[in-house]
Amino acid sequence: MNCYKINLGDGPWRNKRGTDLFDNLLTSLYFFICRLINLDLFYIFFCSKIALNIRLKGVLNISVIKKGIIHLRASLRIIILLAVACFIIIGILAFFYKSAYIVTYNGEFIGYSDNKSKLQEKINNFIENGNGDNANIAYVQIDSMPKYELTFLKRNIKTNDDDIYKAITSTGVTYYNYFAIQLNGEDKYFVPTYADAESVVNKLKEKSSNNIDNIKIMEKYNTELASFTNTDDCVSALYEEKKSTKPAYTGTNNSSTYIASLGISFVEPVQGILTSGFGVRRRDNHKGLDIANSMGTPIRAAASGTYAQYNSGGYGNLVIISHGNGVQTYYGHCSKLYVTQGQTVSQGEVISAMGSTGISTGSHLHWEVRINGVAQNPRNYLYYINI
Repeated sequence: MNCYKINLGDGPWRNKRGTDLFDNLLTSLYFFICRLINLDLFYIFFCSKIALNIRLKGVLNISVIKKGIIHLRASLRIIILLAVACFIIIGILAFFYKSAYIVTYNGEFIGYSDNKSKLQEKINNFIENGNGDNANIAYVQIDSMPKYELTFLKRNIKTNDDDIYKAITSTGVTYYNYFAIQLNGEDKYFVPTYADAESVVNKLKEKSSNNIDNIKIMEKYNTELASFTNTDDCVSALYEEKKSTKPAYTGTNNSSTYIASLGISFVEPVQGILTSGFGVRRRDNHKGLDIANSMGTPIRAAASGTYAQYNSGGYGNLVIISHGNGVQTYYGHCSKLYVTQGQTVSQGEVISAMGSTGISTGSHLHWEVRINGVAQNPRNYLYYINI
């Protein structure tokens, strides 16, 4: 077997001690190269101690290394040629073609776009806000989104993003958002915002509208925009004045005729339950009205006049007020009196408190109207009654 001799020779790599600093390094490199070329390193190492003083030049001239370098150079040439070819092809394509997107909508081709992101952002904005020409637009419903496919387009072919946008948005259905003011569950008036609707309701509450409990606010979404009404007009139209709880008297007698002939119009002296009316009862002729309520309920003067008399007979604590022209009103069974003999009182002024004094079975007011000492039906002299 041949033994290769490699002489390192003298050089600057030797240190002051005369030790070859590169002997071990070059020896290791030599072993590695020999492994690559399938040499018997073990034999070479023990063949001669001269192998430790080998010349690197003797190994590097091996034909295998030369062949490797030749192949490497050839490979680099091929790689460089391929890279140049790719650049040339890309340059040619860039000169004659441009990147674009094929846009289809519901499976149909509608054009080319050169900026997919910008076009889609514009479509999304339209879905959320419409054309922006109406503040009450809630959203625009579009059946589906366009699809994009990357392609290369000849430069003389123009993209048409605006036409694509119009084609897609033209299929949208616009929904409007506004508020209805309902009365008894029926839409009456429409306003653009919730703040407007709330303002209408609050104003009706401030005015104590009789129908406030039946007025509601309902949010609406519709493809057609309703006609809006000014808030003040809504309040004026919806306001309902509270009606008196006193039903109009519809008896057989004409109240207005009696009041006109008497020249006096009475108000109810007290609120309560009518327990006994005027006229004939089973055992007697009742000369007035019995109105029941709780003990101490305030009793008011039915009309202006002068406190004329106090009587404590069967009427119990009784107040008699003289209204002139022979007209008097009686207030019986009172628990307390708040007026004194000869005192002038005004219509509606509290004169006593309800009680059960005298001949009485419970807390109530016995109220009479007398003309020249003759008892009259008090109902004839009231426009409205609640008893």
